[in-house]
Amino acid sequence: MSESRGERSGPFRAGDRVQLTGPKGRLHTITLEPGKLFHSHKGPIAHDDLIGLPDGSVVTNQVGVEYLALRPLLSDFVMSMPRGAAIVYPKDAAQILALADIFPGATVVEAGVGSGALSLWLLRAIGRSGRLLSFERREEFAEVARANVATFHGSDPENWSITLGDLAESLPEQAPAASVDRVVLDMLAPWECIDAVSTALKPGGVLLCYIATVTQLSRVAEAIRATGDYTEPQSSETMVRGWHVQGLAVRPDHRMIAHTGFLVTARRLAPGTVLPELKRRRSKTEFTEDDVETWTPGALGERTVSAKALRKRVRVADAAAGQSRAVDPGTDRPEPPADAG
Repeated sequence: MSESRGERSGPFRAGDRVQLTGPKGRLHTITLEPGKLFHSHKGPIAHDDLIGLPDGSVVTNQVGVEYLALRPLLSDFVMSMPRGAAIVYPKDAAQILALADIFPGATVVEAGVGSGALSLWLLRAIGRSGRLLSFERREEFAEVARANVATFHGSDPENWSITLGDLAESLPEQAPAASVDRVVLDMLAPWECIDAVSTALKPGGVLLCYIATVTQLSRVAEAIRATGDYTEPQSSETMVRGWHVQGLAVRPDHRMIAHTGFLVTARRLAPGTVLPELKRRRSKTEFTEDDVETWTPGALGERTVSAKALRKRVRVADAAAGQSRAVDPGTDRPEPPADAG
């Protein structure tokens, strides 16, 4: 298999994508072609001036403006690539790779493809010896994803396929029973595919679902439990807050990447295995007056203030109020200004 464009290092070559950072931090991404010029309102840069330079070099355009030239990271690429559907953010992709334990040589099933962001992360993690089987219902999304992956790699990866159609119907045709190491579901109703996934996954394999809302979170977790084929599902979300660090000016950034989605993971049990029953309170979908009573301050163990302590706090509050304003002793009202009629 030839070298992927996304895996290149060393001096810039024709065909490389290069990210140029201008003096005000504005980014431009170009694909190097001999004889071409990159034009901006600050003047042109000849592609030939970049070809042969080491990664991380500074190049000066034809009017003397300097640009930092770097190969874009995968995170840079996925945040700027064309989108057919919402992408999986790098912070979530990193957690997916970790929680699903994606490893080199793994056979991974992914649905849906969206714009191909997660496909790129999965392809990098499984390496050339792995296999990625992607499923997408919408043809236009599959086309955008295929183009984005080809752009980053320079060609269509040989170990990747996209199947158009419903995962529950198509998976048995693409993956024999107990042949898949990991399954990552990024779709509206992942619970509809649990049976097909359970058949395809190897014992010990990992199922990970990426969902957006708490109602989806509850439903998919209960669907996984109901099969009896998995370990207890674990749920989480990831938030990333950057920091401004400049000398002694150290503070959190004003903006952060907060909630984007929930991750639910579970592992496939061996056929016929029954988990030991976990001791946990049953969830209720209806409530009674007794249920409401359990949320009263007394039932929750909230400390109450005694009458004596409360009277003392009133006295302290009154004394503080008396110190902050002038009071007419006869009326307990503030004295009027001297010039009032």
